[in-house]
Amino acid sequence: MSGDEATLRFYDREGANYAIWAAPSGEYVSLDRFIAMSPADGRLLDYGCGGGWAAKRMLDAGRRVDAFDGSAALAGEAAKLTGLNVNVMRFEQFAESGLYAGVWASFCLLHAPREAMPGNLTRIERALLPGGVFYLGLKRGAGETRDSLGRFYTYFERDEIVKLLEDTGFHNIEIHENKGGGYDGVPEQVMHILCKKPAEARE
Repeated sequence: MSGDEATLRFYDREGANYAIWAAPSGEYVSLDRFIAMSPADGRLLDYGCGGGWAAKRMLDAGRRVDAFDGSAALAGEAAKLTGLNVNVMRFEQFAESGLYAGVWASFCLLHAPREAMPGNLTRIERALLPGGVFYLGLKRGAGETRDSLGRFYTYFERDEIVKLLEDTGFHNIEIHENKGGGYDGVPEQVMHILCKKPAEARE
């Protein structure tokens, strides 16, 4: 998670309740596709894992999984759910290289300021193996704001995030949209983005 202190305080305060709310009760098509697109023997990362529901589903699918979150409370909830050693770490501290077959970043990078996105994407691209899969969940729109709960959000339009991903080196970008409801009860348009790091390095 980003270094926005008000956002971190919210998740540290609401961690247990938020973890219960965030876990989907049924299938999650984007996660199923992410798992299917990644090699069966590859290590996956739940980046900004929240309460750990996605990491748990990856584990249940027989995958090797790492996870981290910027909120100590959410990392604790994820550790209880998954049995993993979930690191407490902010986005800018992430510094792996060539380790993961897939990185799952579900509606977490929207808490970072717009100017931080290129650096965050570069660190994720660097952490992926050639041919690695990247999922990114974002809210669609313009600008930056705080919701009624005090959480910081950055919104992106489709063409904006596609350009950022392409500039970072990702390709095969797919975007699916739907209406999503946040913890604050406000419905918003959300984007589910799947893309890949090329199997061969760029010239």
